[in-house]
Amino acid sequence: MSNHCEQRLSRLLNAGQQQLLKLSRIGLEKETLRVSPDGCIAQTPHPPALGAALTHPYITTDYSEALLEFITPPCSKLPEALDFLCDVQQFVYQRLGEELLWAGSMPCVATGENSIPIAGYGGSNLGMMKHVYRRGLGYRYGRMMQVIAGVHFNYSLDDAFWQAFQEIEQDRRPSQEFRSDGYFRLIRNLQRFGWLIPYLFGASPALCKSFLAGKPTPLAEFDVNTCFQPYGASLRMSDIGYTNRREKTCGSDILYDNLEAYIDSLNRAIATPCPEYEKLGVVVDGDYRQLNGNILQIEAEYYSTVRPKQIPRDNEKPSLALKRRGVQYVELRSLDVNPFDPLGVNADELRFVEAFMIFCLLQDSPVIDMAERREIDDNQLAVASEGRNPELRLQHHGRARPLKEWALEIAACMEGIGEILDGDDGERPYSRSLALQKEVIHDPERTPSARVLAEMRTHKESFFQFARRFSQAHRSFFMGLPPNPERSRFFDEEARQSWQRQRELETGDTLSFGEFLQQYFAQT
Repeated sequence: MSNHCEQRLSRLLNAGQQQLLKLSRIGLEKETLRVSPDGCIAQTPHPPALGAALTHPYITTDYSEALLEFITPPCSKLPEALDFLCDVQQFVYQRLGEELLWAGSMPCVATGENSIPIAGYGGSNLGMMKHVYRRGLGYRYGRMMQVIAGVHFNYSLDDAFWQAFQEIEQDRRPSQEFRSDGYFRLIRNLQRFGWLIPYLFGASPALCKSFLAGKPTPLAEFDVNTCFQPYGASLRMSDIGYTNRREKTCGSDILYDNLEAYIDSLNRAIATPCPEYEKLGVVVDGDYRQLNGNILQIEAEYYSTVRPKQIPRDNEKPSLALKRRGVQYVELRSLDVNPFDPLGVNADELRFVEAFMIFCLLQDSPVIDMAERREIDDNQLAVASEGRNPELRLQHHGRARPLKEWALEIAACMEGIGEILDGDDGERPYSRSLALQKEVIHDPERTPSARVLAEMRTHKESFFQFARRFSQAHRSFFMGLPPNPERSRFFDEEARQSWQRQRELETGDTLSFGEFLQQYFAQT
């Protein structure tokens, strides 16, 4: 691998600007299922004490009423984001009664699709749009696929970095265009090298047979209640998980050449009818089944391991926000929930991810052609399903490469980044995290996925029993933390204000729902 990353680091060092790489903003999003004490998906509504899921900035729901999502603000230091994630989960547990937060990515025991309640967001047009969109996902892909949980890593660099970097690169384009192109270089490389994330941090090699609902499967049987992949890293990221599997057959593909190509291809998919989805109907017997019958209902439906993001204003379409203001940050979506950590994620893995993001930004990143796109997709699925197989070979520019060889090569390219991020910290946390992950590359039995299976074998337990045991342990952890009155008051006030904001939306609507949708999709 030609190390263009090292060359760009050298230019930053020569200009005395390397410390600007530390001026990042990091945000975390963690999804987790609420479950009853016996481990089944909770049938209770979103607890009112947590606030209104539609308008709360930090506590909301994803697909299901039972699928909580915790969102941290963007933080200048990684420990701040982790502390916030810890505080919000402590607050939630204090208001859940006997319910648990599920410790893994793959869902727990379910008794059919109807046992998964679709999230509700009140009576406003915006709330109804979010609910109908989820209804459509259920009809298109099935509800079970929608309650697979993950962790998202949101990353951006400060404007001061982009200004200095643009000068070093001697680029004369408008600053917004340069920054967006830089983030798209990062995104393309995250796709190229992103198989490394599920290998190192995948933690879903097994699932409950109830997830399959009696359908035939190529998975092996672990026990009477559990299926697994012997070398699997992340079934969540495999073709068993949620993908836009019909997107290409409907005649569309999403391009990452640059921001304009991305927006155009996304909008084309949103505007192009899909015969299979049209057959489902949009309004049936007076009720909306989906927002439309097109390839994608809205931008969020397109599943990708990484997304360019810009915060919409009011009810602005996400693609329009990107077009108007460029890329603000990048969202990495391929992290499994870590069942061994009460937070679902930890500092060591996130320090590696941060350094990896910078590597992907600084490394050269040509446009992805069709042949490389096939390699990227094949590598992603191969690692998700067979990542710990010592015989696994990945495709790289038309030739087969051992995963271990390629992974160590990438890690070597990241060493200079780790040193810069460590700065004067004598603990050298980034270099230590990189060294730790090198050990995991050398020894696949140290991966979270291998540790999950080892725990199940040691305790002679099914996946369900394993996940419930850790869920109960995590509940004890959060309930055992010292009280934090200041944080409790903060989240209680956010909950109160969120209900007020929802009421204002509901009383402020002047359009019918149909008129609201028409106006929303007409934005240009």
